[in-house]
Amino acid sequence: MRILVVEDDMVIANLLQRALREESYAVDLAHDGIEGEWLASENPYDLIILDVMLPRKDGFDVLKSLRATGILSPVLMLTARDEVKDKVSALDGGADDYLTKPFSLDELLARARSLLRRRTADFSGAILEVGHLKIDPARREVSRAGQIIELTSKEYALIEYMARNAGKVVSRSELSEHVWDMGFEQNSNVVDVYVGYLRAKIDKGFDIPMLKTVRGHGYMLDQP
Repeated sequence: MRILVVEDDMVIANLLQRALREESYAVDLAHDGIEGEWLASENPYDLIILDVMLPRKDGFDVLKSLRATGILSPVLMLTARDEVKDKVSALDGGADDYLTKPFSLDELLARARSLLRRRTADFSGAILEVGHLKIDPARREVSRAGQIIELTSKEYALIEYMARNAGKVVSRSELSEHVWDMGFEQNSNVVDVYVGYLRAKIDKGFDIPMLKTVRGHGYMLDQP
């Protein structure tokens, strides 16, 4: 999952980036409204965390522009203002949630998970199951046939995204857009390398592979 954080306070922005990356999300940062709007229009984000009080263009105007151009990524608004009218303006303007500063980092992460579940139509927050492969998003735990599989942060991000799209072919570009941030080199073979790492762990010791290559198109996680 790929998240955009638009926050002009460098301390808060870096804190959110670090915390979200520890949760296996790819995270891009923008520090003013114009930059945030441009990034949101150029990349397919699964979630946008948007501050209200931003330089160059405030969060309300950024949100209005995004919705007017058909960008429907979930938006979590952040603001130091706790007035009801501001919350109403944010929600009526197309925000999906609203959090007042100072906030608990645990609460922000929980709200982010909730919005991402809605994005993927997983309202229950339950364990993802593809055949006998189980993924627990809350604990970042993956197992197959009851055997725990140790994964790196990036490998976990890959398998969760593919599990949420189980049975569908996922292209290399789609994986790079949702699992890596702006530092990713589009012409590299990083996606293929990490899929190889993941396949070696997910399918090791099993006769029938779950992680399949669809030549010329990408990859698919399917039931054995």
